[in-house]
Amino acid sequence: MPTPESPTLEGTLVALPYPRHDLLERVADEYAALVESHGSKNVLVLKRHPAGFDRLERVLLETIDDPNAARNAVSGPRVESLPEHASKVLETYDPTLERLEYEERIELISLVVAGASLDVPPYLERASEHDSFARDVGRLLLEATRQQFDATGDRDGDAIHPCLAFLYAMNDRFHDELDSRGFVERADVIPRVVDLLEADADGLRERTTDSFDAVLAVQFEEFRRLDRRYLAALTGEADLVCVGQRHASVERTRVEPGSLESIADGLEVRPPTRQPESKPAHDAITRVLATGTVGENDHDQYSEAVHEGEHEEDDEAEDERGEENERKEENEDEHTTARAYRLRTETARAQVRWVASEIQSLRDRFDWSFDEFAVAVPRAEHVPRTRRLLRDVGVPTATIGTPSLADDPAVSELYAVIEAHCTLEQGHDPTEIAEPVTARLEARIEEFSPRDVEAAHGQSVTTALESWIQRTNVKARIARDEPWIDAREQFQSIRRVLEIARFVERTDLVAPDWQGLRRMLQRTIEYDAPHVHAIETRAPGGGVTVCPVDELAYDSREVVFLVDLIDDTYPGTQFLTPLFPTAWLRSMPSYPAVTDPSSSTLEETFATVTDGSAVADRFETYHAERARRRLALGSRAARTRLYCCSYERETEGLRRTHDESRFVRELTVMPGIDLEPVNVKRRDHVSYGRQRTLEAALEVPWTDLETLLGRASIGEPVDLDATAERIQELALALEHEDVDETIRDAVYTQFEFAAGEVSR
Repeated sequence: MPTPESPTLEGTLVALPYPRHDLLERVADEYAALVESHGSKNVLVLKRHPAGFDRLERVLLETIDDPNAARNAVSGPRVESLPEHASKVLETYDPTLERLEYEERIELISLVVAGASLDVPPYLERASEHDSFARDVGRLLLEATRQQFDATGDRDGDAIHPCLAFLYAMNDRFHDELDSRGFVERADVIPRVVDLLEADADGLRERTTDSFDAVLAVQFEEFRRLDRRYLAALTGEADLVCVGQRHASVERTRVEPGSLESIADGLEVRPPTRQPESKPAHDAITRVLATGTVGENDHDQYSEAVHEGEHEEDDEAEDERGEENERKEENEDEHTTARAYRLRTETARAQVRWVASEIQSLRDRFDWSFDEFAVAVPRAEHVPRTRRLLRDVGVPTATIGTPSLADDPAVSELYAVIEAHCTLEQGHDPTEIAEPVTARLEARIEEFSPRDVEAAHGQSVTTALESWIQRTNVKARIARDEPWIDAREQFQSIRRVLEIARFVERTDLVAPDWQGLRRMLQRTIEYDAPHVHAIETRAPGGGVTVCPVDELAYDSREVVFLVDLIDDTYPGTQFLTPLFPTAWLRSMPSYPAVTDPSSSTLEETFATVTDGSAVADRFETYHAERARRRLALGSRAARTRLYCCSYERETEGLRRTHDESRFVRELTVMPGIDLEPVNVKRRDHVSYGRQRTLEAALEVPWTDLETLLGRASIGEPVDLDATAERIQELALALEHEDVDETIRDAVYTQFEFAAGEVSR
């Protein structure tokens, strides 16, 4: 809760009734009104999360009546994420502070834990043997820092769980160490700036607010308690307009329950000034996922409740409203049945390949660019594999990330160089470098000699690594041998390794030598987390966006594929953290998340829960409903087509089958909703990409044989002419001079196997 001195929010909240496809247009409406009153240079736009930032900026840019705005930083929109803005304010207050980088945090917190004088709880001692322990603890402590949890006890004054007490004590020691070194952790930026602004330390509030007259807060449904205090401290003398979506919060509700209205204290709540002129065919599906109903009256009732008794509209306004309602009714008649597409395959790999086929097919039919497609995965950890499978079948992707340093061949090479220097640093001869190290370098470099490492020995670790990169043409080799996106990722990894080397030279946490660099890089590789480093960019010529579903909350594409819609991911079985058993979490009020929601909390937070008292497991239901909302946000992002994709097994063979997500199964039985199945067994679809085309050619003899045998076994007529025609087309294609001889032999061999000739 805010302190007595904390300012409260004053302004307007524009509340959309549910996650709607016209979200960005309504944000643009409010921005245009503020620009008209204050001018674009005096309007600051703050978005809670950076995902979808570029799309928002482009939409706002189109509202400015200035042909030079795109090139003019003064007249263009001032759009920043809230964490980014807070960081700039803190730098203004104290330019000497350094933000702690991810790799530095890993090393420092590991040293603090290693030097702990407190007894480690037995459970944590056993849990530390698991590979993910350090990463899970790191995420927990980040969240504890954001919410200002400490080891003094929980917020109700009850005794804190021993494991949390130990971890929070370590976090307090960690921050004491940061303060002594002049560092500030990223998670601590907003809490620290809130205190500074509320206290107006050194006139910071006035210095910060002098540059704007109005603030447009976007994605207000995700503003947490401290975010709202930051916003209030920032807008005491400025006009404030917030835009939020009801039934849409996923991140805030992880740590703070409640509806959009419940966090709008001090704000005048009103609906958008305009309604959408049309709706996509799947709009009702988004509404069902978000609210649990297909009803059209939720917005009208909400609007009437907000404006009841405030004022009477004049005749002109009534006429405009009537015309708008007529257009709305016409559009609703046009889409009386909500429609999306349902794709279910046998394996996870087949799922992505069919997504690729649909993308290519839709491009052929509608002439859409690859940029107009998005593939939404459940978590960031799923991005690399999905992206790789799409690229394997010829679909370019726009998303670039650093999924893991351990999987990066460029990092593997540099780590081998570091190990080789460690050998030399111990006084050994280059010929004594371990065989696995030299083998790794020989695989990467033609005519490698251990003497190549010795050439730079004696220099600083950074200079020696940079020398190796230049002398052996590391970047040139990557650019020559790797696809553009893989090369871009490896360049990013090289930069990270060099940043770690520079940190080793200037810190006293580790020795500024090769042993210290190896230790820190080894720890970074071990603790590396994909979600920390994932970035997005545009590949040359465009590409399909592959991203976690949450990142589409304020973005849009013509077509969105929601993949991996199985019950194990939506909603899943493990909530919040794998660090503690779920039964423990239910009794941990001091854990930095919602762990013990009441029946009324469930009803207030989720419209999909109508009777909280009838819920058997409130903890599981609460977080399962958050997973449901994530699907609503992903479906909202589709402008034209929505695909719900799932699979039966992870891989081929006798494996455990996965049930389709309960949320998709619910949609299939609701009246007025049509999930049209994509026939993944049809044989007339076109195969795209070199790899997929080859696999399709190899499948021809087997699929034809199975079809013929299957029909013959039940007495159905067999069309041999169609089969012969297809085989003849394949034979003609194989005779083309551009077809590799190896491929031709492989296909012929499959025919021989299918015919029972196993001589090969």
